[in-house]
Amino acid sequence: MHIIGLLAVLIALPLLGILAAWLGLDAAGVDSLRQQMQTVLPGYLATSGWLALMVPLGVVLVGGAAAVTVSLFEFPGRRWLSWALLLPMAMPAYVSAYAYTDFLQYAGQVQSTLRGWFPGWRMDVRGLPGAICMFVFTLYPYAYLLARNALSERGNHLMEAARMLGTPLAERIVRVALPLARPALAAGAALALMETLADYGVSAYFGLTTFTTGIYKAWVVLDDRIAAAQYASLLLLFVAVLLWLERREQGRMRFAVTRGARSADAADSAEGTRPHLTRGPTVLAWLVCGLPVVAGFLLPVGILLHLWWGEVNHEAGVAFDLARYARWVWNSFRFGGMAALAAIVLALALCFALRAGGLPRLQGAMLRLTARLAGMGYAIPGSVIAVGILLPVAWLQARWPAAGLGVLLTASSLGVIYAYLVRFTAVAVQSVESGYTRIPASLDEAARTLGSSRRAIAWRLHMPLLWRSLAVAALMVFVDVVKELPATLLLRPFDTDTLAVIAHNLARDERLGEAALPALSIVLVGLAPVLLVMRALDGRRRAPLQSGSTPA
Repeated sequence: MHIIGLLAVLIALPLLGILAAWLGLDAAGVDSLRQQMQTVLPGYLATSGWLALMVPLGVVLVGGAAAVTVSLFEFPGRRWLSWALLLPMAMPAYVSAYAYTDFLQYAGQVQSTLRGWFPGWRMDVRGLPGAICMFVFTLYPYAYLLARNALSERGNHLMEAARMLGTPLAERIVRVALPLARPALAAGAALALMETLADYGVSAYFGLTTFTTGIYKAWVVLDDRIAAAQYASLLLLFVAVLLWLERREQGRMRFAVTRGARSADAADSAEGTRPHLTRGPTVLAWLVCGLPVVAGFLLPVGILLHLWWGEVNHEAGVAFDLARYARWVWNSFRFGGMAALAAIVLALALCFALRAGGLPRLQGAMLRLTARLAGMGYAIPGSVIAVGILLPVAWLQARWPAAGLGVLLTASSLGVIYAYLVRFTAVAVQSVESGYTRIPASLDEAARTLGSSRRAIAWRLHMPLLWRSLAVAALMVFVDVVKELPATLLLRPFDTDTLAVIAHNLARDERLGEAALPALSIVLVGLAPVLLVMRALDGRRRAPLQSGSTPA
């Protein structure tokens, strides 16, 4: 009971720290809030509001169109494109922003050519429209993957039934396919929106006034802790509403999928009902599916490789500092490894306790509360978690200066690992829970009948069966930690830069050639979970039947 309660307090502490900032609001704090409402707060609301409106809309349009195309039609290259559409998941939005800023700079080849064709042409990618494009082309895989899975369940069967009833193709898509994919698209849009609101790299690099940049500026630049907590609490409220909406849509999606589940034979026969596209629609399908891959992954990677190669072959002959790069890689891998190990241990303990049951009512309620708090962390921006950790630490340090708690959390890796656990334990919990669903409860009952203790059941029975789920959980947490920027910026120890931090700092100083290598390293690490998803989808794929195809 004591351990469970301590875990609940530690996970909830950042959220409580944010909310507690409003309890001590005095006259000076009220006056500061009034000034913010008259100056910076409208700008934060406007910019964040435009992002909250346009990014989900773009994600739904791009991801939904790609999902409908690859799920319901047959055309050359469909299988390769169905996998390639996942590649932008490995590209953080801030890395894509660094690449496109160099590619579309005013003095660059692209804009110079356009000015030659259209005199007076001028375009600045570092603005709100550019940021929206960065987010859309790196986050659309959320909507694409969920919608593709929803359509694969029964989309082909219903589309074929509508075709046999004489319904035109366009009407079949609007009245059959899109309603099937709507809950999945809504869930994907909510996930993309939460990632957008949690972003710091793109907003800071493009000079946008969002809540995340406001939190960082208020804490680090202005040293205004109350203002930082107020911004964080407003952002937290918005995220809580989004999380509730996303859970509701996920519930609808599970209901639809369960009702529409088919046997493996039916899924096999559905492959043969895809209409084959003719030459003109095939070109359109390539554009719909190929443009997001090029804009979201291939072009940014090519730009970064070009920047890095130019830096290596610079005319000044600057030598590559392998030792410095090795330090960045070591810090990123060290933080990622420590957080991954701690997250899977915590997730395994929570999931095993929930599975074992048998606890008194109060302890069971506390355990479920802890699991729910751990599951919420991924939806909370890293900047909010960082401020929620620093506020209680600052209060304790002021109350007991000799304790040295502030130094312990900010001058060592403990603080940043703590933030990673609060944010990314949800990823590990979901993976371990998925693994436990494949272990029959009868195995536990048989082991208890033979006299095995709870510890023996966990170590000798569950661990050999869960190792794949634990490995996936560790990999996912590791990759998320390597890409995490705002929490690392606020909580990392002095002179401890990670790949994400150094890429951001170099790009901010307009040293994009030097930022290319750490940015490419982040993309390379991010490819690991994408390849896992591709492998899982390939394992579920059925060989299509050769008969039964119909022209579109």
